[in-house]
Amino acid sequence: MQTKCHLSVLAHNQAKKYGSRKAMSFCNFGEKNWSSITWNDFSCHVMEVSNALLNLGLKPQEKVAVFSQNCVEYLYSDFGAYGVRLITIPFYATSSEQQIQFMIHDAEVKVIFVGEQEQYDKAYRVFSVCPSLERIVVFDSGVVMNPQDTVSMYFKDFLKLGEGYPRQSEVEEQWRLANNEEICNILYTSGTTGDPKGVILTHGQYRAALDANDKVVPVGETDRVMNFLPFTHIFEKAWTYFCISEGASLIINTDPKEILQSLKQIPPTCMCSVPRFWEKVYVAVKEKMESATTIQKKLFAHALNVGRKRNIEYLSKCRRVPLALELEYKMMNKTVLSMVRGQLGLKNPNIFPTAGAYVSPEVEAFVHSIGLNMIVGYGLTESLATVSCDQMDKGYTIGSVGRPIEGIEVKIGEDNEILLKGPTITRGYYKRDNINAEVFDEDGFFHTGDAGYMKDGELYLTERIKDLFKTSNGKYIAPQMVESMLLVDKYIDQVAVVADKRKFVSALIVPDFRLLEEWAREWNVPFNDYDELCSNVKVLKMMMERIETLQQGLASYEKVKRIALIPKPFSMESGELTNTLKLKRAVVYKNYGSIIEKLYE
Repeated sequence: MQTKCHLSVLAHNQAKKYGSRKAMSFCNFGEKNWSSITWNDFSCHVMEVSNALLNLGLKPQEKVAVFSQNCVEYLYSDFGAYGVRLITIPFYATSSEQQIQFMIHDAEVKVIFVGEQEQYDKAYRVFSVCPSLERIVVFDSGVVMNPQDTVSMYFKDFLKLGEGYPRQSEVEEQWRLANNEEICNILYTSGTTGDPKGVILTHGQYRAALDANDKVVPVGETDRVMNFLPFTHIFEKAWTYFCISEGASLIINTDPKEILQSLKQIPPTCMCSVPRFWEKVYVAVKEKMESATTIQKKLFAHALNVGRKRNIEYLSKCRRVPLALELEYKMMNKTVLSMVRGQLGLKNPNIFPTAGAYVSPEVEAFVHSIGLNMIVGYGLTESLATVSCDQMDKGYTIGSVGRPIEGIEVKIGEDNEILLKGPTITRGYYKRDNINAEVFDEDGFFHTGDAGYMKDGELYLTERIKDLFKTSNGKYIAPQMVESMLLVDKYIDQVAVVADKRKFVSALIVPDFRLLEEWAREWNVPFNDYDELCSNVKVLKMMMERIETLQQGLASYEKVKRIALIPKPFSMESGELTNTLKLKRAVVYKNYGSIIEKLYE
């Protein structure tokens, strides 16, 4: 049962409720072995942070930033700050010096918590040009500080400022004064165009979001929840706070690259993720089946078909499963499907919320068919994550993004734009009155920039309006839909569709080089480096044939007609990806302008 209270006291109320039960599992910096803490431990460390922050002289509604990858110290700092009514501002661990300098200035940050060496070095280099910044607190004790540094301290020493709770009476006074109108976070959008904008998130928004999700998302105190996405991402942040409020145990994965290993070491029952995670799972399973025996292939195909019939044709429509089908499913689940899930580390699955980008119906159907409850949803930073999600008790449709949660009013406006109003919607962007005047209409609806429609109570997305391409023939193309369709191919790792003001659709494709190299050797295609591999006629022909198979369901004008293979991945370092790994199309098109022009010669 959810504990309903202000975030300033959530950790402490959960400690009263669950005491010595395990609250969180994690790896300390530089270690591979898993450690854990109880709810009592969590409460104590949060209390120490609150006391320490008062000892540093911070006042209510002043700002602290957290510039780190996921770690247990991140949560101590967040909830410790809420305990004394401070505003926390999360920075992605991959943010550049220029980005953090802008955000520190914009929000007038007083204290910044940093994770490892890379974050410390960046924070220290910008310290002298950030007048508001007073202190750097370093989570990782292995960080080597600059010999001339007089403003930084290790987190373990910072905690000593709050040891024994020297300011506890003042902390408890702040608990009494805490209210839902105050700002909880300023969360900066990733900035695909221009400077990032600080989205204001209040405690009232969190309260409304936690209450609404409690009614439709089945997570409880027996669940073990893997934290995979960065805590900076509103999807993971809101999901984590929700799971804490439900008494679920957290498994904090620090390095996203090690997620498959973490899943096997401590199997979770739940995990939120972006669609790309499941696309890669889908590709990996298909690849494994390609090397299986004929009998194994037939058995797996049959098991998938049984899973699809039961989980999609019946359960998704809230229909009773026929006894014969249920018995067959139990057999296929025990002999085949459970093995597939087990190889992922998902032995006792509950739910797996997925959002953040377009979800391929093919991938969604596959995940349900192998016996995993993928909860597809839609949300924004500005809506404090969830706007809508699949609700199992009401039925769901593959391809939709579910039903709006309680309190959210959805209206479809001009150009089919999705408009939102409700208690979870932001009051606006920090210090951006001109932008606020543009995104809120006279009726108070927030304009999302996403297009979609409602059908039978469910919301469907069609495209991101500003990403919509118009060919020179006047046809509209939704690039994300085409890209998601291509990404299910095992040889494709990244893709950027090109179409705006062009005669036809083309695509820049970053291959999965490991698999492409294997294919080239098998078919005796010579190459010395990736440039040669990507420009080989046989390779291009093979890739184009696979793409033509994938896009059979598209209209002629939507189909990719020409491709160029790119010898290196799109990256944050080159400015081609945001911190949330979204494509910065303008940068990609500029960096590969000459290649794009050749596609249209």
